[in-house]
Amino acid sequence: MNLRRVGALVLRYTYVYQRSLLRLLEIFFWPAIDLLVWGFLTLYLQQEGRVLPAGIAFLVGAVIFWDIIFRSQQGITLSFLEDIWSHNLLNLFSAPVRVTEFVAATCLVGILKTLVVGAYLAVLAFCLYRFNLLAIGPALLPLFANLLLMGWSLGIATTGLLLRWGQAAEALAWAIPFAIQPFAAVFYPVSALPFWLRPVAWSIPATHAFEGMRLALRGRSAWGELAYATLLNLVYLALAGAWFGVLFTAARRKGLLAKIGTQ
Repeated sequence: MNLRRVGALVLRYTYVYQRSLLRLLEIFFWPAIDLLVWGFLTLYLQQEGRVLPAGIAFLVGAVIFWDIIFRSQQGITLSFLEDIWSHNLLNLFSAPVRVTEFVAATCLVGILKTLVVGAYLAVLAFCLYRFNLLAIGPALLPLFANLLLMGWSLGIATTGLLLRWGQAAEALAWAIPFAIQPFAAVFYPVSALPFWLRPVAWSIPATHAFEGMRLALRGRSAWGELAYATLLNLVYLALAGAWFGVLFTAARRKGLLAKIGTQ
């Protein structure tokens, strides 16, 4: 793997945001709207006299950490879509760029986006709701890492679908993360799900991460849940990489890369 080529790809994908106000709004506007909606909803529930565990911490924390999954997934899929939209895909794979270098670059873009959005939301949550992200304690970094890995798995798998079916599958770039959200126990514990859905929920790494977040905010140990999340993430990341490899090989053999690149 050539780090210079990886760095050049990262610059290519980040320069897009410097020249487009609309793309910057995608990073800063929608996360803030989500935070405002869930934060104000929780304040309303508190005003009605309902007892909510740890105040607004669960819902506000869930919004911030869900955005980590979403932005890391978007960092990969939107970078690939940028090449499709600019008709640059054929140039990219005609250049001496390995697939591993492309994937590594898009994963780094995902890290940059999640760091920026995560810090922005953490400051906004503290200013509006006095929610301190650091209250999670030592589990904060492992929690962040596990959600980042989950987003990478989703992003790599989604990019494989885009390689195989092109712009016809473009809507999946936004749909796939939200398709798992109801089962990942983001805003409620797994116990709130029907009994028959709980095994599905526990098979998702993000579920263990969000359960761990709630445990940490109660002052309890989250390391068991984070260990399960890490093991599941390693499995899903390997499966996503294999899935991407199979679909990339199929797209190359059928000449789909040239077709997608000139659509």
